[in-house]
Amino acid sequence: MGEIALNIYIVLFLLFGAGFGLMTFPYRHIFSEGPNKVETPPNGPTLISRVLWAMVCTFLWPIMVLTGINSAWILAKRKRQAAVAEH
Repeated sequence: MGEIALNIYIVLFLLFGAGFGLMTFPYRHIFSEGPNKVETPPNGPTLISRVLWAMVCTFLWPIMVLTGINSAWILAKRKRQAAVAEH
């Protein structure tokens, strides 16, 4: 019975990661490449890049969440500093 429960947790972990990867693809710069957007190809993102992002997130989504939180904090800090500099 314990093996089944463990397998369910593993499957849920992987399914959540895949969903996370598919939902965050347009915002991947926040999770992996820093707060600056990367230029996309002229024809738009390719299927291969979407699949690769989803695969990476499937296994590494906890790390991606932490890096996303860090990037969001950096962006908020920059926004606060810009607001203070304007006034």
